[in-house]
This record gives sequence, C-alpha cells and structure tokens, in this order.
Amino acid sequence: MKKYILATICCSSLLAFPAISQQDEFSFDAVQYREDVRVLASDKFGGRAPLSAGEALTLDYLVNSFKKIGLEPGYKGSYLQAVPLAEIRADADMTLSIEGMTFSQGDQFTARTQRIVDQVELKNSELVFVGYGINAPEYAWDDYQGIDVKGKTVIVLVNDPGFATQDDDLFKGNAMTYYGRWTYKYEEAARQGAAGVFIVHETAPAAYGWGVVQNSNTGSKFTLIDDNKNMGQVGVMGWVQHDVARQIFAKADLNYETLKLAASKPGFKAVDLNMKANLLLKNTLVMAESFNVVAKLPGSNKGDETLVMHAHWDHLGTKLDAEGNKQIFNGAVDNASGVAGVLALAKAFKAKADKMPFKRDILFTSFTAEETGLIGAQHFAQNPPVSTKNIVAFLNIDGMNVNDGVDYILGYGQGVSELENYLKEASAALKRHVKADPRPQNGLMYRSDHFALAQQGVPGLLFMSLGDTDPDYIAHKYHKGQDDYDNTWSLGGVRQDLQLIGDILARLANDQDWPRWLEDSDFKARRAQDGR
Repeated sequence: MKKYILATICCSSLLAFPAISQQDEFSFDAVQYREDVRVLASDKFGGRAPLSAGEALTLDYLVNSFKKIGLEPGYKGSYLQAVPLAEIRADADMTLSIEGMTFSQGDQFTARTQRIVDQVELKNSELVFVGYGINAPEYAWDDYQGIDVKGKTVIVLVNDPGFATQDDDLFKGNAMTYYGRWTYKYEEAARQGAAGVFIVHETAPAAYGWGVVQNSNTGSKFTLIDDNKNMGQVGVMGWVQHDVARQIFAKADLNYETLKLAASKPGFKAVDLNMKANLLLKNTLVMAESFNVVAKLPGSNKGDETLVMHAHWDHLGTKLDAEGNKQIFNGAVDNASGVAGVLALAKAFKAKADKMPFKRDILFTSFTAEETGLIGAQHFAQNPPVSTKNIVAFLNIDGMNVNDGVDYILGYGQGVSELENYLKEASAALKRHVKADPRPQNGLMYRSDHFALAQQGVPGLLFMSLGDTDPDYIAHKYHKGQDDYDNTWSLGGVRQDLQLIGDILARLANDQDWPRWLEDSDFKARRAQDGR
C-alpha cells in the first residue's frame, strides 16, 4: 500500500519517566545557548553552506563542543560521517524558450538537475500538462493514465487535490500528503520517463513565496551520487512563476485557471499543450565530501537500542543578489537555534548520565545538506552507525521558538505513530497542551531530516516553531538574508521546549517501549521488515 503519511507524533501506556525537566536537574544555560547561535549564525560562518569555508568552521565548532561536553565519537570511532556529494552549479544565464516566448532564469523560472553531467538539454521537448502529477493507487488517482510522457516535459501543480478542493474525502483534505511535495513530483516524473518537470508556483499551495523557490533552486545545489550518476532522475527539475504558466497556457489557447480546476477533480485527463520547450542547462560540477556530525552518549545496556537527537547544521550560504552584492543567509532560527538546542540537551544529558547512566544509547547528531533535500539525512539513513532496526526514535529540532514561551507545543501529524502520546503526556506534565499543526497544508512533516529516517521505518517527532510566534518570519526572514541572530530574543520558548524535549528523550532512553506506526503506510511496512 503506497501511502506517504508521516507520523511525527501518538500513544502508548502511561509510564512514569525521569524528571529531566526539573530546574535542579535540567538547568538551561541561556548565555551558552546565545553564544552558540550567535557564532553559528555569524557572517564569519558565511551561511553554513555545505562544502564552503563555513562548513569547516561549523564542523570544528560542533566537534569541539561535543568533546568539551564529554560525548564519545558516534560514527565508527569518529565524530564525522563523510557524505560524498556532487556540487552542481547551473549556468545562471540560461533561458527557457517556448514557441517564441522567452523566460529568464531566477525571475520567471528556475531549472536545475541532479544528473552528474556537464549539460542537460530540452530540445523541442513536447509540453504536457499532467495536473498534479500524481499516481496514487490508494486514492484511485493517476494523472498519467492514458498518456506517454517519455522524453517530454510535464507541467504540474504544487500540493495535491485535497488542498485545492478542501474536500476532506479527497486525499487528506487540507493537510498535504507526500504527493503534494515537490520532491514527489520529480520522483514520479522520472518514473514516467519525462525529460523535464516544471512545477507551477503559487504561494498558498506551496506555503512560501517565489523568493524561497528562487533562493533554494539557484546557485550551488548538492546531491548524493548513485551508481548510475543519477541518470535515473528526471533531467530538468524546474519551477515556473504563476504568471508564466498563464502565458504558456494562453499561447496554447487554453485557460490555466480552468484546467487547474479540472485537475483537482477525479477523472482528470492530461492535456497535450501542442507546444515545445527548449532549454540548455549547463553545469559546473565539483565532487567533494561534506560531513554529518555524530556524537554518542553510551547507555548501560548492550548498545543495541539507540535514540537520535538531531538538528541539521547547514543553511543556504552566501549568494549574489540582483545587483551583484553578496548576501549572507545566516539561518539563525533555521537552524542555528536547533543546533544550539541539541548542544544544550547533550550537556544536560551528559551531566545526568554521569550520576546514573541512561539505559539506551543516545546519538546527538547534526547533518549536512538538509536544505538541498535532506541529503545528509538520506546518507545517514542508508549508512547508519547502527542498524535502523535498532533505532528506537528520531527526535528532530528544525527552528526553535526564540520568543516568549507559550502554553502549547505544535504537533505535526496526527494518529499515525505512538510517539504522539509521548508528546501529549510530556506537555501535560509541564501544563501545556498539543496544538495541531495550524498549517497542515504546508507539509512540514516531509520537509526536514526525520523524513529520511521515516522512509527507513524509524518513527520521529518534529519540533518546529518557524513563524509560529513571529508573524513576520515566513514572509520576510525564512530562507532570506534577514534570518539573523537577535540579542533581544527572550528565549522563553527555547527554555520550555528543551525541557519538554528532554522529558521525552529521557523517557525513551529509560523505558523498554518501541513506539509503533499506527496507520498503514510505507513507513509501517518498512519497520515490519525489521521485525519491529
């Protein structure tokens, strides 16, 4: 059964668990936390791009921090796990030509590839509109039915029909499924043999503005390399502005809005636009290694049961703006705040373990290249220091609430993993409650490193507060140069969330539970293969 629904949070029996949140046992060092965020998000670190000078500075900082805390190396005797990457920089001067119309890279479209080749070309490639580009048998939905797109270029809509219609009986209604994510669109197009894909950007269904698309898909991008040099992936991975899509459809004597509406209804048939696309995408390739950071707090048992506490270290690096000026994407909230949180938890747990060791091993990790598509997490999941069948759970911080504390914690996903109850009970103990994801249409559960582990069957919890207490964050700071450290942050939310996360981590580290997937999904089936 092919369901891509991530359980990030649901329920097991009530158990007493260590009071790691008590002030006399878990003392939040706000001064050290501020220093960690300030340093990691400083201009000196250049936005922490993989393979940059900022990566070397970040790795040194994290390894030295874990050594100072007293944690052991966590990956085959080292604090570092090498992640072989290709850095691919597409020529910024490329243009997309369609039947006499010419569109400019960055402003009107983006295009990149993960194939390890010097260039990819769309040459008189036939254009086909395939609706949402979804093939989902369990939802009786196939946008590719009845049409052969081999060698053609497909135009697809972002998100899925459930969001478009707000029909709870269609997919998951307002909540995005994995079928709505851009990663899925490219994966399915590759399976169908398409030469290229252009996703139509609209802010509401994408959950971010064009600026995020532009910043995230231009400049240097990174990819893992398979045995076939990624030739099985779709050749051109693109986006087009909403207005560009309208122009393309109008040129074909079609109405974009009309076809968009039709595509959200069962029975939609793909439409041949009877036009051809031309694009020459030239690449500059660099083969290199980036690194994940893995530190270990050994448990008292035999070491065959492990927990992972995580936050990705990378951000978008340094780019040139339209005027040719350097802009540093420091990523203070996303995700220096999370990395500093992991360091704070590591310090607190090491101090507690010195008095009484936890039963299970705990890995404190920070991966590379999350922003490019969970690349470091994918490599870790495929090459873990212990078998994934021995990883109990993966707790992931991706952007903390650096403002005042609140009486709730956001919960991502609902009713699909027993970890939900851990979150609920730990929140109640701290006189808080779990608040359902206010933006389920954004698909945040598929957009951070825990998802790569979920694909290997490991259940996870996402702790994310991006924009929740700062209405200005998504519009003006997320994936922009304005995501900077601010010494006026109160850190009330950080303090309370680290206490809550600490409670859950301590409970998992000392009990004998193996949180289960509840809802039938690929994740549950994968876990079953490991006998869990």
